[in-house]
Amino acid sequence: MFEYFATVDSAAEETALIERIAELERVKSAAAAGQARAAAALDASRRAAEAAAGVPAAERGRGVASEVALARRDSPALGSRHLGFGKALVREMPHTLAALEQGLLSEWRATLIVRESACLDVEDRQALDAELCSDPTGLEGMGNARVAAAARAIAYRLDPHAVVDRAAKAETERTVTIRPAPDAMTWLTALLPVAKGVSVYAALRRAADTTFDGRARGQVMADALVERITGQPADMACPVEVNVVLSDHTLLSDDDTPADISGYGPIPAAVARGLVSAAISDPRSRATLRRLYTHPGSGALVAMESRARRFPRGLATFIGLRDQRCRTPYCDAPIRHRDHATPHAQGGLTAVANGLGSCERCNYVKEAPGWRVSTNVDESGRHTAKFTTPTGDEYRSAAPPRAPTVTISELEVKVGIALLQHAA
Repeated sequence: MFEYFATVDSAAEETALIERIAELERVKSAAAAGQARAAAALDASRRAAEAAAGVPAAERGRGVASEVALARRDSPALGSRHLGFGKALVREMPHTLAALEQGLLSEWRATLIVRESACLDVEDRQALDAELCSDPTGLEGMGNARVAAAARAIAYRLDPHAVVDRAAKAETERTVTIRPAPDAMTWLTALLPVAKGVSVYAALRRAADTTFDGRARGQVMADALVERITGQPADMACPVEVNVVLSDHTLLSDDDTPADISGYGPIPAAVARGLVSAAISDPRSRATLRRLYTHPGSGALVAMESRARRFPRGLATFIGLRDQRCRTPYCDAPIRHRDHATPHAQGGLTAVANGLGSCERCNYVKEAPGWRVSTNVDESGRHTAKFTTPTGDEYRSAAPPRAPTVTISELEVKVGIALLQHAA
C-alpha cells in the first residue's frame, strides 16, 4: 500500500501527474477521516474501561490525547486538537466528516469548521454542520479563509450570544511567546485582543512613517518595538540575561562547533564568540564561567544524586540543562517540571538518571494509569527515556548530546558561559 502511494511515474504525461496529485490529496483527506474515527473510538473505549474500573469521572480519558499525539508523531497540544476534532466530527458533525472522507475538505479546513462551531451547543453545531457541508458542491473552490468565515457567520446567526461570550473568553488567553528563527533571529509573538493588537501595530507603523534615517520600514518598526518595551535605544544593552553554552575550542579557537543559547537553540560559533566578546568588552556587563564535564563520547553531563524527596534546586537545574526541552517524544514545549521518571513512591531515586524534564501537561499525563516511563544511560553516556502507553506501545527519546547551561551575574547585560570539557 505504501509503495503504491509513494511511487510516481516521473515520465508520465502532465495530465496524469496532476491526476496523481489530486488522487493523493483525496487519500490524505480520507486518511484524516479514518484517524478521526479511530481517535474517537479510542477515547470512548478507554473511558468505558476506566468507568468499569471505578476511575472517577474527572480522571477518565486522561492521557488519551497524548497517546494520539505519539501515534501521529505530534506534540501533546496537537494531540488534544486531533482528539477533540475526531470526537466532534464523529459524534456531532457527520456531514463535515463525510466531506472530509470524500476529499472535498482538507483536514485543516475541517478543523476550521470544528473550531468555529466549538462555542455552540450540540443542536446548533449539528445545524451548522448540515447547512455548510450537507451539499458538498458548496465547498468547491472555498479556501481556508472562506471556509472559516462561512462557519463563523453561521455560528453567529445561530447563537450570537455564544460567539460574543467566546470572544470575551478569548481575551483571557492573551499571551506572548518566543520561538527560534533562522540565522540567530527569533519570532516574538503576541496574542492580543483585536483592538489592542491593531493599536500596537498602528503605533509601530506610525514610528516607521515618521523616521527617515536609511533604515527599512520593517527595521524601524522592530527597533521601535524593542525601544518601547525595554525603555532603551535598540542599539544599547538591555537588562536581560543571555545564557550561552559552548565548548572551550569554540570559545578560544576557530572551531566551528555551534554554541547554544538557553531557550533558543544552536547559534553559529562566530556569533557566539561575538556575543561573548561584546559582553566582556562592555564595562556595564560581566561574563562569568562555569565548567561542566561531559562524557567523552556523547557529551552527556555527568550524574548527580540527592536523598531529598524533591529535586533540589541545583539538581533540578542540572536536569533542565541536560534535557533543554520536554522529553516526551515530539513535544517541544519548554520544561516546567523536573520530576521523577519512575515515581518516588515506587522506589524511584532522586537522581539525574531518574530525573526527567517535562512540560506541566506531560508530567501529569505520565502519572495516569497504564503509563510507565523508564530511563537509562546508554554506553555512550547519553540519557534515554522509554515511554510505555496503556496500549503497550513504546516510544523513546534521548537527551541532546550537549545541554545549555547558565551562570549569570547581576549586572545590566548578563552573559553566562559554560565550557563543556571531557571528563577524565
